[in-house]
Amino acid sequence: MPGTPRKKAAIAGPKGKKTAPKQPAEQLERLQALIVATLEDDKAEDIVALDLAGRASFADRMIIATGLADRQISAMATHLHEKLHEAGFGKPLTEGANGTDWVLIDAGDIIVHLFKPEARTLYGLEKMWSAELDEADTEE
Repeated sequence: MPGTPRKKAAIAGPKGKKTAPKQPAEQLERLQALIVATLEDDKAEDIVALDLAGRASFADRMIIATGLADRQISAMATHLHEKLHEAGFGKPLTEGANGTDWVLIDAGDIIVHLFKPEARTLYGLEKMWSAELDEADTEE
């Protein structure tokens, strides 16, 4: 299989598994706007939305934000969970909400990462999923 390890991982997955139908574009935009607005209300810093359409099979978008303390990150995750449920987007899956440096919220077609500043720098998800990296891969 040609391509970089990241591209191989993005397309890998169980064979024959049916995936959930993708949301219409306007609903995806509404979901992203709700997530960003909720994070802004909770004073999240450096909110970045990445378009993963065509580059990842697990989501169409990724939103990354920074919180300054465990308590703030936990509150952001709780508020986001409540807002998504109230808006009719179901109950998202949440990992790491009990006082860690990184919380992941799976809202279906959008994955949300909430980091403390040090953890965000350490993992470097923006660099890993940036469009510039894909352009560099095609030049090789």
